[in-house]
Amino acid sequence: MISRTDLRGDSLPEGSALRDLLPRAEFDVAAALDKVRPICEDVHHRGTAALIEYARKFDGVELQQIRVPAEALAKALAELDPEVRAALEESIKRARTVHREQRRAPHTTQVVPGGTVTEKWVPVERVGLYAPGGRSVYPSSVIMNAVPAQEAGVESVALASPPQKEFGGLPHPTILAACALLGVDEVYAVGGAQAVAMFAYGTEGPDGCAPANMVTGPGNIWVAAAKRYFTGRIGIDAEAGPTEIAILADDTADPAHVASDLISQAEHDPMAAAVLVTDSVALADAVEKELEPQVAATKHIEDRIKPALAGRQSAIVLVDGLEEGLRVVDAYGAEHLEIQTADATAVADRVKNAGAIFIGPWAPVSLGDYCAGSNHVLPTGGCACHSSGLSVQSFLRGIHIVDYSRDALADVAHHVVTLAEAEDLPAHGAAIKARFVGGEPNQRSEWKVPGQEVTGTK
Repeated sequence: MISRTDLRGDSLPEGSALRDLLPRAEFDVAAALDKVRPICEDVHHRGTAALIEYARKFDGVELQQIRVPAEALAKALAELDPEVRAALEESIKRARTVHREQRRAPHTTQVVPGGTVTEKWVPVERVGLYAPGGRSVYPSSVIMNAVPAQEAGVESVALASPPQKEFGGLPHPTILAACALLGVDEVYAVGGAQAVAMFAYGTEGPDGCAPANMVTGPGNIWVAAAKRYFTGRIGIDAEAGPTEIAILADDTADPAHVASDLISQAEHDPMAAAVLVTDSVALADAVEKELEPQVAATKHIEDRIKPALAGRQSAIVLVDGLEEGLRVVDAYGAEHLEIQTADATAVADRVKNAGAIFIGPWAPVSLGDYCAGSNHVLPTGGCACHSSGLSVQSFLRGIHIVDYSRDALADVAHHVVTLAEAEDLPAHGAAIKARFVGGEPNQRSEWKVPGQEVTGTK
């Protein structure tokens, strides 16, 4: 059901050579880019008409308008199962608790007397959120995107999710209910690359969508390709690839827990990655034995779980010891990394590359997906070596404010001029000199500053 990669016995290679030995899903965004480009440009030129046509072509629905009416949001919330509502409300509460603590306050540094640099944090003005609607419905992704945007202070938040034929062309009602709980009342029945194009370009008309500054949220390869296409025009969170879990475990781990956690990610998609890294052959054997009955007892066996576990992206990786295991998981850079070892907290503290880390037997990835308070929009495909998961900071821009007095500028002016001349940018230096003539600003005689004197007729 799952293959093995044996890295024992030899010294592990460095860098990319080690990464190349590890299982990974194929995810060719560049190839998909050629297919989404005409869709995006069609939306640019035809707007809502193109979106309605693609809903017919890709989703099999006939839409009269793309914006979800307010009454549909209210109806979805009113009809939501009370237990689901309670769970969503708890998830929102915990996410707000964590993300509210991520807010940043302005900070002023006095560089010299009379010279300060202040960094203030300004939220982007408008954000488009994407909630997938393919194999599964993801109200949790609505929460994970909307909460940090709202806590960052984003003024305008809109959401797009694919129209569903079985719900009359509206997004899934649980998605709509989650939006209502969060106070997101601008919702569009648009999916795929065309949703990203809608946010990037905007559309006209009575139910038109204003352009967004940023688009976030997970999606399929077409959504990822559209994000790449528009990078530079809009900000993005990441080009999300197939979900992945890596588990670093030793012989103290419970094989039933490990197997269930591997399966939990495999049920997302046939391309989902499930990787166990261990120095215990006994644990590897026991996990393989556990997989059989647990897979047989769950849902989505043939269309998702078995293909995911048997795919090239999933494996049990055998290593010589914990040190080698840490090197492997750092090279892999998992979206979700579980540490199920002795002294798991100390081991987790040594990990450098992971989207999120889950410590010990009582913090499975499923907890983080819904109710830990952490964010589950995380870097995939090894991008955790350079990128972070979604947070309040994702929606903030740091702006430096420079405030120098005359004396503070005079004190450093000769250094600025020297560096400008070293870079052969004399006008940069002249902009400094113009402020110091005859010892007083704007007098037409000599430029004099401490440490340097330049005389010239003005």
